[in-house]
Amino acid sequence: MRFLRSALGNQAVSRPAINFTDAFNGAAQAANIGPSFNPFADEVSFMLGAFVFEDVGVTAYKGAASSIKNGTFLEAAAGILGVEAYHAGAVRTVLFSLGGAAITNAQKISDLRDAVDGADDIDQGITISGNANLVPTDANGIAFSRSTDQVLSIVYLGNTGMGGFYPAGLNGNIK
Repeated sequence: MRFLRSALGNQAVSRPAINFTDAFNGAAQAANIGPSFNPFADEVSFMLGAFVFEDVGVTAYKGAASSIKNGTFLEAAAGILGVEAYHAGAVRTVLFSLGGAAITNAQKISDLRDAVDGADDIDQGITISGNANLVPTDANGIAFSRSTDQVLSIVYLGNTGMGGFYPAGLNGNIK
């Protein structure tokens, strides 16, 4: 975070209000996982909580790449994308290895992301036809992109302009 704020300088905006508790509970209900969800309750819950965000981070940075004109910012974004992709692959590997409810709940999270990010059916669970899907890609083996609107719809849990993880919305130009 410090790196990003430093790189953005006076273009950095104030950190928006984040509500993990209500958002994870709302996501659990919307995904039909249960009435509540605490990603810090145990290791499996932590991995499922990470699954909510890691794939979204990868696809968000990939989707934003073409709009980043400053070489320094693009290099930083590429580095962050790489780390997000490593995290996403590790989370998917652990969840797949746990099997059973971990795979089922990961699929429910994937289905929720697909339901709220628009008409496209691009999100991928950690299995395809029962086989591991540890690196979700398009038909060319390339990480797919999400638009800003798709990412915001996911973090707002399908709401427009605010809600979900950001109850009052985001700050800055991208809202």
